[in-house]
Amino acid sequence: MRRRLLIGTILLSGTVLAFGQEIRHDRRDIAHDRWDIRHDRRDLARDRVERRQGVRDINHDRADIARDRQELRQDIRNGDRADAARERADIHRDERDLNRDRRDLRADQRDINRDRRDLRADHRDVRHDRRDLYRDEYRH
Repeated sequence: MRRRLLIGTILLSGTVLAFGQEIRHDRRDIAHDRWDIRHDRRDLARDRVERRQGVRDINHDRADIARDRQELRQDIRNGDRADAARERADIHRDERDLNRDRRDLRADQRDINRDRRDLRADHRDVRHDRRDLYRDEYRH
């Protein structure tokens, strides 16, 4: 009889300990998800700053190209072939830089979209984890 009581007590205490560890593990998951949300928000903010800088760089490159084209037209009107060739080379360099900035801007936008999607998924995970952890309170 004592043996059965002892075995029953051990099994019951093991179940209670396992349940307590599971709750602690669930709380760690929620804490990790919250950390992940903070990290995604910071990453999203950095990507938005990079996107603004990219737009600014594109606007500067467009202004440089417009200025160089004006100077090229002036050099062609004046018949200065050497300066016109330098201006053409400058325009091509600025256009390559503009295309590079546009590629960077598209990559930044993809990063922003990916971060937004991750952030929504993390919020959903936290809501589900919290609901699972406190499921008794949610039942009516």
